[in-house]
Amino acid sequence: MIKMGHSDINEDVPKEKEQDTVQAQAGPAVNDEIILATAGYDNSIKFWSAHTGACTRTHQHPDSQVNCMEVTPDGNMLIAGGYQRIRMADLTSSNLNFVVNYEGISKNVMAVGCQEDGKWMYSGGEDCSARIWDLKMRNLSCQRAFQTNAPVNAACLHPNQQELIVGDQSGVVHRWNLKNDQSEQWIPDPGHSAIQSIDIDPLGKYMAVVNYKGICYVWSLKTGDNEATQLTPKVEIPAHKSYGLSCKFSPDSSLLATTSADKTANIYRISDFDNNDISPTQHLSTPNLKWIWDCAFTADSKYLITGSSDGTARLWNLESGKCQLEYQGHSKAITCIAFRDVSKIS
Repeated sequence: MIKMGHSDINEDVPKEKEQDTVQAQAGPAVNDEIILATAGYDNSIKFWSAHTGACTRTHQHPDSQVNCMEVTPDGNMLIAGGYQRIRMADLTSSNLNFVVNYEGISKNVMAVGCQEDGKWMYSGGEDCSARIWDLKMRNLSCQRAFQTNAPVNAACLHPNQQELIVGDQSGVVHRWNLKNDQSEQWIPDPGHSAIQSIDIDPLGKYMAVVNYKGICYVWSLKTGDNEATQLTPKVEIPAHKSYGLSCKFSPDSSLLATTSADKTANIYRISDFDNNDISPTQHLSTPNLKWIWDCAFTADSKYLITGSSDGTARLWNLESGKCQLEYQGHSKAITCIAFRDVSKIS
């Protein structure tokens, strides 16, 4: 659980804090129980003290913006996807350079993620493909690929670790069965509205996608006789008035968050969907807020972290709906967030 104090990070930083930050810049990121990283269009990845809002470490990403990130399941590495490359940083050392570089991708990498044991990772990108990469052998070439007819904007691994769900620019959701290499398609909106984000709750009971129109579709999931997941439409939520950008389930599978270009984040209670209640329980916004590109729940599901075009990440208290802390330091838009509570890793 994150216990936040009332810290004003807009105040001048004391010299002692400056010294602490300099020391932290040279130290391993996993000294903290909470790993929080943000990145975007200023070609840098910043790590933060989740409790104080202080920047503790910065990695430069010189070749391009960073489109997507994830911390590996063991908390030791950060995966970052940008233009034509996937890079990995070692969070256990003081090395601020990337230690692994996956190439051979022709366009932007838009989604990355990891198998639960850290044996392999997946990616999706504008080259109209989803890819599987071996992490244990450090073989830097793609092991398997799934081709689509449009650029891939989103990808999510089912908790069963056997099905990769892929969303593309033409509005198609693909299920790629990694066990038998079969695939299936769904088109939630016949109007060809681009899929922007996909998530499956940790229990594997629900899947959500949000599209370019700001509509969030939620399905109930059930494993079929052939072990393939069956989808049943649950609710269709007109979540936002402008482009949908991300959707995320909470770790306890009780909440769903959506973010948008309409400068808001909405929180929905999953249990309300049983009564077809699609009203948000919280509508998160502050004056002068810009596009909210990405979000991440804390491990206790009580807080949401958002990243915005104003270069600021924010910590929201989901009980009060108020912004409790700001993480300031990026000079351009924050487009992706990586969060992991290392204390929860067994």
